[in-house]
Amino acid sequence: MEEKLEPIVEMLEQVAEDRSVPNNIKEDCMECIEVLKEDEELSVRANSCTSTLDEVANDANIPMYTRTQIWNIVSMLESVCRE
Repeated sequence: MEEKLEPIVEMLEQVAEDRSVPNNIKEDCMECIEVLKEDEELSVRANSCTSTLDEVANDANIPMYTRTQIWNIVSMLESVCRE
């Protein structure tokens, strides 16, 4: 896994370990971590996670501070793709 993805994975792990986050959102975050660790091209992995996280951010049950974390992660993924 690329070094530039490590902080993103760490943030996803923090969301997944947060007790106040609903289980479906935790599962989506863990799925994104697995996708980021795959051997596909970086842009494909990042875009896949961005798509998943966009859906997560629109979930009605997500706590507001978690939504902000998700937006930050999406922003980080988009900046990694531009590099």
